[in-house]
Amino acid sequence: MHLTDERWHELLRLRAVEPEAVRQAYADRRRRPNLLSERGTLFLVAADHPARGALGVGPDRTAMADRRTLLERLLIALDNPAVDGVLGSPDIVEELLLLDAVHDKIVIGSMNRGGLAGADWEIDDRFTGYDAESLVKYRLDGGKMLLRLVDSDPGTVPTLEACARAVSELAEHGLLAMVEPLPYRRDDSGALVMQKDSASLQRAITVASGLGVTSAYTWLKIPAPEDVSALDATTLPVLVLGGAPSGDPQTDLRSWGQALRHDVARGLVVGRSLLYPPDGDVAGAVDAAARVLEAAR
Repeated sequence: MHLTDERWHELLRLRAVEPEAVRQAYADRRRRPNLLSERGTLFLVAADHPARGALGVGPDRTAMADRRTLLERLLIALDNPAVDGVLGSPDIVEELLLLDAVHDKIVIGSMNRGGLAGADWEIDDRFTGYDAESLVKYRLDGGKMLLRLVDSDPGTVPTLEACARAVSELAEHGLLAMVEPLPYRRDDSGALVMQKDSASLQRAITVASGLGVTSAYTWLKIPAPEDVSALDATTLPVLVLGGAPSGDPQTDLRSWGQALRHDVARGLVVGRSLLYPPDGDVAGAVDAAARVLEAAR
């Protein structure tokens, strides 16, 4: 499935003269009956980075800014039958809907994108995307929220509260709540640095697990830990996130594979590592990740 000139210009035409086509595309989407694949796994491609201004991949600070290129790469990824669906902000989800690219796929809507990358208020991550009501209205399969925990930053508090509210509201409607808890600290220059040690990650996992009035529909999106025993901190289903590409795809694949062998791991959510691989081969990168997931599970 490729984004030809004809399809691209039709997308632009719909955007300009038929805004009601978006609502119709939501209504017409064929939903997959089961969240998990037949193998009991879930493999999603993430594409919500641009909505919070996170456009960089490696040294290219604006790699994800070209929307046609991003959509082309998403179409290639979604064309692989091993890819179960996509995680995206409303604009990207709607473009994929208008391109008929997410029929029979799982679609998770990104909820909080207000913590703009590099902003002074980045940790105060306001909910500026989907909310629980819209996810139900538009017949999506769940909502994802980013929860960066920084003990020295008071912006953590309203983000915690908002995430807890979203978990409760999604559970009320029986929708998956995908929480991405990431422990961070600020270094001497004020820059955010992720804490990758097991103790910090376990603490983040336990905080995220306890959000809301019930954890029945909560899933966690966790970076592949160096010590996989960090995942012993929860019984909740875990999706391993790709995170920022290391520059060495084989290293990334090995890291994901180790985490995927843990009992609570159910699948992968990967964005930039697959959509912008160093060699430009999106189809090959997606296929390699699918093989790692299949081998691990």
